[in-house]
Amino acid sequence: MNIIMLGAQGTGKGTVAGLISKETGFPQISTGDIFRQNIKEKTELGVEADKYISQGNLVPDEITVPMVKNRLTEDDAINGAILDGFPRTIEQAQKLDEILAAEGKKVDLVINLTTPKDEIIERMLTRRVCPKCKATFNTKLHPPKVEGVCDDCGGALVQRDDDSNPEAIRRRLEIYEEKTSPLVDYYTQKGVIKTEEISLSINRMGPDVAKDMVEYIKN
Repeated sequence: MNIIMLGAQGTGKGTVAGLISKETGFPQISTGDIFRQNIKEKTELGVEADKYISQGNLVPDEITVPMVKNRLTEDDAINGAILDGFPRTIEQAQKLDEILAAEGKKVDLVINLTTPKDEIIERMLTRRVCPKCKATFNTKLHPPKVEGVCDDCGGALVQRDDDSNPEAIRRRLEIYEEKTSPLVDYYTQKGVIKTEEISLSINRMGPDVAKDMVEYIKN
């Protein structure tokens, strides 16, 4: 089964995708993690991607699409995968359809997460991540047991550069509205989308949504 996570930055896509991955065995494929690793290692791809990411802009398709295509051919993704951060545009969605169709596959489920904008900004400003195992914490909503230390592997938690600037966060949300939200209509027409709200206001968070989605997938 091929699953896509949709939703603005900070809605909890990575958290939900990770929990679903643990329960189903489908690998979580995050373009963001791949970009950050390449930026850290200063590879050719990383240098080019950083020019866009540092300005809060999307990385061009000529960098992103081949990377995703190659990742989907790896052994652990043969039976399905959870795409977190791709596609971001209608054009990318169409290219993904072509990539999957060539292998006799398709997008089976799109999980669309929504969260009030004010909550997103606050959540991202207080988000901390573990560079070693990719676990995500929040200093207010989901703090680690020991401040600054990952519960899972003991690594030092950090704040991503793109999470530290409120204006950069707002710009990223604007880009999402402009470029990515039309995907909701695209996948609605295909009949494969399920929209779930994650918000403190309704006392429904990522683990709640992940549990329901795992049940849906298995049934």
